[in-house]
Amino acid sequence: MPDQRISFSKTGRARYISHLDLMRTFQRAFLRAEVPIRHTEGFNPHAYVSIPLPLSVGYSSECEIMEFGLMGEVPLSEVPWRLTRTLPEGITVHRCYDAARPFKELCYVNYIITLEYEAGTPVGAENAIRALLSRDALVVTKKSKKAKSGETQVDLIPLIHRVDYEGRRDALTLNAVLRAQNPGLNPALILEAIGRECPQAAPDYVSYHRKRVLDQEFQPYE
Repeated sequence: MPDQRISFSKTGRARYISHLDLMRTFQRAFLRAEVPIRHTEGFNPHAYVSIPLPLSVGYSSECEIMEFGLMGEVPLSEVPWRLTRTLPEGITVHRCYDAARPFKELCYVNYIITLEYEAGTPVGAENAIRALLSRDALVVTKKSKKAKSGETQVDLIPLIHRVDYEGRRDALTLNAVLRAQNPGLNPALILEAIGRECPQAAPDYVSYHRKRVLDQEFQPYE
């Protein structure tokens, strides 16, 4: 297990930085911030950084985690401000701490899913989505690198722990706690199911925001 972790947010235009570009951005940031970290071995060594739950392009988050190995004598309390001043707008490091818990204990992610409607929230949209996500089973097809066909079927219902709803005149917010891994649930699959099963409730625009990462007891994971 790596020695240290940082927690950071990714908002605004930074939402559109891909996972690989984000990794490269942090590798350069550690160098510019003069925070020495462990490097890989071999012919072409590079700074070792790892993000356990890669964030999809376009998603915002206030609870991202990065793992690395700190070298030298830089105090952990100095790492957040040193990194933040070298990072692009929208990426802010909030905390640096010693890793204590294995990644397998990260079990759930709290997403805020906002459905927006240009002509106002359709009548009955909330009830339709509630009924959909309350079914005994809701099977969708998703891409899979492991399947020979390139696709696999997954039942969303066992991967959804809880969904709370808040309706407004032109939007519907889903506050959802979803399984994080083994397997995890990308909330985009929920929107895919809404579009297929109750198209009258399909939004004109949707945004996804990670609010918290949780352990098996639904407590904050650190």
